[in-house]
Amino acid sequence: MISLQFITHQTEQYSYLESARMALEGGCKWIQLRMKDAPLEEVEAVALQLKPLCKEHEAILILDDHVELTKKLEVDGVHLGKKDMPINQARQILGEAFIIGGTANTFEDVVQHYRAGADYLGIGPFRFTTTKKNLSPVLGLEGYVAIMSQMKEANIELSVVAIGGITAEDIPAILRTGVNGIAMSGTILRAENPVEETRRIIDSD
Repeated sequence: MISLQFITHQTEQYSYLESARMALEGGCKWIQLRMKDAPLEEVEAVALQLKPLCKEHEAILILDDHVELTKKLEVDGVHLGKKDMPINQARQILGEAFIIGGTANTFEDVVQHYRAGADYLGIGPFRFTTTKKNLSPVLGLEGYVAIMSQMKEANIELSVVAIGGITAEDIPAILRTGVNGIAMSGTILRAENPVEETRRIIDSD
């Protein structure tokens, strides 16, 4: 059973809400609502519809970037990118009850987020991806191997989710590097049947 975080994405075919709903129906237990260029009211409207859906599927819901909205709507947590609010500042606002994840590209990022009190890290990108602008340097398998071994040497214990252009075929090799989970978006939404594709990914070993 693979730990999968689905990151919402809007395509010509699917809305943000539909993309999340299909991932949930496929058995995904962790949704990140990411609506990068959308106005706050729009993010709130989708989050309000998504919250009961996640509850129904016993799934975690985290918002990308919006710390205050996370607190207001009482979703499970927030994911903060490199240009978003610093993690320690978000922790002051949210307290200990919320999950806070951070984006990392280097071991230095990992140390910084660890010290700031992150609960998990989204490390990437694995390869080039079109779903994200201003991409950090691509890591590939070697990058994960290096960062995971540095974390081990430094006794840093944090859940790591690999992210960025990952396909179903990449997953076994990525998991062998020691990461705890996989974040996906485009691969699932480009599939003929996103619900089935989600199920297939989660059930693969």
